[in-house]
Amino acid sequence: MAKKKNKKRQLSKEQEFQIFKLVLDKFLWVGFVIMLYGVWQTAVFQNFATGILWMLGGITLLLILVRMIVKGYEIGKH
Repeated sequence: MAKKKNKKRQLSKEQEFQIFKLVLDKFLWVGFVIMLYGVWQTAVFQNFATGILWMLGGITLLLILVRMIVKGYEIGKH
């Protein structure tokens, strides 16, 4: 049997990085929205405990995603 060639296109490093930025940008927006929901809970309903928990959740998500971005950029850089 003859070997079939892989017909998938290969992305350049620049294209991979652009897609990486687009995907992670959406997740960063999600973290920001979660934090805003916590601020809204605190300001409108004066529910400080719930608001603080939502804000901490958003901050945690943002820190995790920032770490992923930096790690992904460092791996792609080498």
